[in-house]
Amino acid sequence: MIGGGQLARMTHQAAIALGQTLRVLAGSADEPAARVSPDVVLGSHDDLDALRSAAIGAHALTFDHEGVPTEHLEVLQAEGVNVLPPPQALIYAQDKIAMRERLGELGAPMPKFAVVRSVADARAAREKLGWPYVLKAARGGYDGRGVWILDDPKELEDVVEDRLAAGVPLLAEEKVSWRRELSAMVARSPFGQGATWPVVETVQRDGQCAVVIAPAPDLPEEVETAAEQLALRIAGELGVVGVMAVELFETQDGELIVNELAMRPHNSGHWGMDGARTGQFEQHLRAVLDYPLGDTTPLAPVTVMANVLGAPEAPAMSMDERLHHLFARMPDVRVHLYGKGERKDRKIGHVNVLGDPAGSVSDPQYVAAVRERAERAAHWLSHGEWTDGWNEHTGEHGE
Repeated sequence: MIGGGQLARMTHQAAIALGQTLRVLAGSADEPAARVSPDVVLGSHDDLDALRSAAIGAHALTFDHEGVPTEHLEVLQAEGVNVLPPPQALIYAQDKIAMRERLGELGAPMPKFAVVRSVADARAAREKLGWPYVLKAARGGYDGRGVWILDDPKELEDVVEDRLAAGVPLLAEEKVSWRRELSAMVARSPFGQGATWPVVETVQRDGQCAVVIAPAPDLPEEVETAAEQLALRIAGELGVVGVMAVELFETQDGELIVNELAMRPHNSGHWGMDGARTGQFEQHLRAVLDYPLGDTTPLAPVTVMANVLGAPEAPAMSMDERLHHLFARMPDVRVHLYGKGERKDRKIGHVNVLGDPAGSVSDPQYVAAVRERAERAAHWLSHGEWTDGWNEHTGEHGE
């Protein structure tokens, strides 16, 4: 797996259960996956020789991020390396302009868009897309970075000029009036077997995924089915092998619009590690190793994933002690920590909370209660304080 982050770390965990060893190409020995995998190659994903070293003797070469140059992957492919997903598919997760153009050919529902190659293009886009519109870096942006929504035309033109001068390709998109964000996660094998998980609702804070509710509450069955079928069709048409997240907007009118694609395990699929019979990490390995895909049936009416995001200042209490108190109070919470240092807004782990089997996703109070427990647990792990005023030493609530 190219990349040594938390996605590679959790893929390594799944590989162990399948009797496999995950070799990791990591930038440094202290990256999350490099700290746990027995087979680590140190090097850059931009370095063809490092990629070759990682690929030697491997059954498949796959990724925990989309940053690997496709021209390098095409060389490896020509040399006989089994690159999955193939670069011919991965390009559509790397390049938002290529993605929009290809999805347009497929007739997928999308916002109106315009390629921005000059300040004049940025001005012309105002007439085509309305104002304000969303400006995106066509390559390299994630977690809200590389996205600008600016009310001041001059400020936006300054950003355009600066980014283009830095060699960053830009895309302008219509600002969609959306009700919420959804994600349709699917998997596809080399021979076209497909699998889907329930469509989930993703809650973003400051451009970062904070909470995932699985399945998405209040989503009509026909809309969920349409989203799953759309994601499977995109995976098939693009030739994806492995797991893919199709990030969606649900509009105020109940329509779905494709926002972005991720061809790798994805934050919106973390709930399935504990909440589905087969989670995304095992499923990704099944797909790239050409095993039959696993059953994705949910194990609870609702599972809520909450990211553990670093506090503005790391608490004085150690993470080990925070974990101790969390388990004492909430023994059913499933915790996944990534072995990363704590800093503001950094994803250092996540928690999964499964709702009681007697509940229903159509009961708003039940869903809200499961979500509150997940967010309370995640906040405790990141901040060392309980959102409900609980005192972990006295067992009482504060005022």
